[in-house]
Amino acid sequence: MSFVKQPTWRQRMLPWVGLAIGIVLADQLTKITIERRFDFGDVLPVTSFFNLVLAYNKGAAFSFLATASGWQGAFLTSVAIIASAFILYLLARHGHQRLFALALAMILGGAVGNVIDRIAYGHVIDFLDFHWAGWHWPAFNLADSAIVGGAALLIFDEFRRVRRAR
Repeated sequence: MSFVKQPTWRQRMLPWVGLAIGIVLADQLTKITIERRFDFGDVLPVTSFFNLVLAYNKGAAFSFLATASGWQGAFLTSVAIIASAFILYLLARHGHQRLFALALAMILGGAVGNVIDRIAYGHVIDFLDFHWAGWHWPAFNLADSAIVGGAALLIFDEFRRVRRAR
């Protein structure tokens, strides 16, 4: 009879927290680079459908709440910190579920990246500007991309789980 030692909660979390830290570092490095090379509102066309810009967002995704009276920064920061703590709890319990944990780590890294901006600057730095035929997607950043990608993976993982349960 052989006993296989199960990984501890720390061992289950470590790779996912490492990935989240990598996302935060990449996000912050790109934002610092854009901040140093651009003035607010500058636009650098890269392709026929993509620009680099320097934009500030005091609100949430797609500038939701950006024009509120100022309470939104503390609110959004609080929500992100609470969500990050819950994600860490989920990673400790479910770090062995690779796709689920990958999705959570991406969301965690993105949330922390944007919280750093809110605390340091009072707004989130956005710089990726995609457009097509006169229509512009709201500017965003790597943290936003990680959050959206993580959310998509969570949905995909849940569809897989439901299909397996049938």
